[in-house]
Amino acid sequence: MSGETPTGPTEETPEARSRFAFRYGETSRVADEGQSARLALFADLSRDPVRLEGTLRDPIAAREALSALRAVVASDLRYTPKDRTQYLAWKRLQQQSANVAAWQAQQAYFEWLSRNDPLAWFVLDPVVTVHPDALLFEVFSKDEGAYAALKMDLEALDRPADAEMAYGTTHIDFSDALFDGIQRMRSYRTTRLSIGHAAVELKTDDQPVIEKQIQVPDAWLRGFLQVQSAGTLTRASAAFAPIDLYNALRHLRLNADQKRKGRALRLELVPGEPPRILLEPWETLVEGTADPYTGDKAEVIRIWGRRRLMLLQRFLPFAESVEVHTVGSGLPSFWVLRGASMTLTLGLTGFTAANWSQALLFDILLPRPDGDDPAMRAALDHLRGCWHDTAEGIADAIGRPVAEARRALQAACQQGLAMYDLAGGRFRLRPLVGELPDADALSHRSPAERAAHDLVEAGAVRIESRNVIPTVGTELVGQVEIKADKREFRPTMLIDGEGRVRKADCTCAPIRKHGLRRGPCAHLIGLRLQLAAERRAQAAKGRAAIEIATKTFARRRGGHETVYQVSLDRKRLKVRWGERHGEARVQTLLFDTPEDARAAFFERVDALTAGGFLDATAE
Repeated sequence: MSGETPTGPTEETPEARSRFAFRYGETSRVADEGQSARLALFADLSRDPVRLEGTLRDPIAAREALSALRAVVASDLRYTPKDRTQYLAWKRLQQQSANVAAWQAQQAYFEWLSRNDPLAWFVLDPVVTVHPDALLFEVFSKDEGAYAALKMDLEALDRPADAEMAYGTTHIDFSDALFDGIQRMRSYRTTRLSIGHAAVELKTDDQPVIEKQIQVPDAWLRGFLQVQSAGTLTRASAAFAPIDLYNALRHLRLNADQKRKGRALRLELVPGEPPRILLEPWETLVEGTADPYTGDKAEVIRIWGRRRLMLLQRFLPFAESVEVHTVGSGLPSFWVLRGASMTLTLGLTGFTAANWSQALLFDILLPRPDGDDPAMRAALDHLRGCWHDTAEGIADAIGRPVAEARRALQAACQQGLAMYDLAGGRFRLRPLVGELPDADALSHRSPAERAAHDLVEAGAVRIESRNVIPTVGTELVGQVEIKADKREFRPTMLIDGEGRVRKADCTCAPIRKHGLRRGPCAHLIGLRLQLAAERRAQAAKGRAAIEIATKTFARRRGGHETVYQVSLDRKRLKVRWGERHGEARVQTLLFDTPEDARAAFFERVDALTAGGFLDATAE
């Protein structure tokens, strides 16, 4: 970093993109072979050979699992207005290519996209990894909201004794033709699986190679790598029966979301009791029927993006158990469905592009990638010899502490060199693509975020005041001083009780001109980062350093839920309590010293915890 304090970008910067090329010998498909069928997955010719053959023991379960992956690839829940321009262009293209072969039509389509709308399709083809114990498929949705991994144990395949296997990672072309063929898989017909460059000689000599050029936004690629590696950060895990998840999804399917009301899925986790699912705003409770929760403390965790759980519906009938692993309220969560020698993992980001505040908190939890990390190089060298291992096993092999090895492996995951198999609890060697952008290009989502981190590191951001507003949230007023330019900015924001930014403003030119339509400025991002940094510093010092804090607790008795909110603001202590969504009572206490107020604050917190209240505090 230079000696001058950075000011951050003042105008919108074009989105950085990376270009990837894929070459396939033929389009992957399900080929009819009389009394049997062959699921032929053609691998990327530009990568090292990967090979696997076998007969699916349960073709129906494989069909539904692969269909769920396809649903994730195609999902895009972002709002887009109707636009018939692309439809009319597609109709013209369809008329022009009506009499050409399928592969020629596909080539013409990609050529048209590159000329007219190169940003219309930027999703990477599914990543396929063949390891000595399993076959893995990985995908990421276009809207950056969902990550899915399908792990198929090799026990799910009947493999010939002399069948050759080539371990490694490649891509497959998950086209509409392949999806349609998968839908025709049946239990009464033997289905053989073939993965490789030639897919067991289904390719004919007169068919040319299929080439695809895809431009992937670096922000999308970064989200893929980060969410995939977030499984190492899970702090709470709970088990549900498949019928529990079905009941929650059924209620969501029969009831539409309500505007300006809660849209979270709340997990109520109490040690020794089965976990519960509660759906807002109806307060519908789904009692768990699986094993009791075994965590250390009782808490309530909110999960957003709940309707993406519908992506699991096709594989749900084959699931024998359901697990949910959470990083925290509003942060990524992972739903693991196990059954039929297969494991489907769905990761939800927990935030959208509009909720940039939670995305920042997620970034803080992960280490910054460093391509010259000796521990990471040693861990990758170990994985090249064994393909997969636990964090403890890798730490022993490279002679490093487990915590250091885990940080190095997290950085490797963010650089696309490895992956974390949450369902198996181990890291795997998995180079995502042949060549990724450098680590610096993936270290931040935008130039504004990069500038915000520099501002915080330079000490240019400070919080002038915090005002806790009952039932609303915390209002922050900050000051950003740019000494090099002799300028000063005043960002302000309102953070609700669930950790989301409800309002934000700044005195800088981009915000005054465009508002938040082009995203937050570096000063707003810096203010949110500074708040998180101060909270972490207070937590490290313990209770004695806390002067401003708010804790929320909830307890359910029958169909009623009582909520307590205890707020400490230096010498002032405020307590609000009442039934959720009902009128609350308020008590305000003023003490002579901050020490007395702090002691009363933690006395209330400890009493609520001992009284069976769940910690429902959001970051």
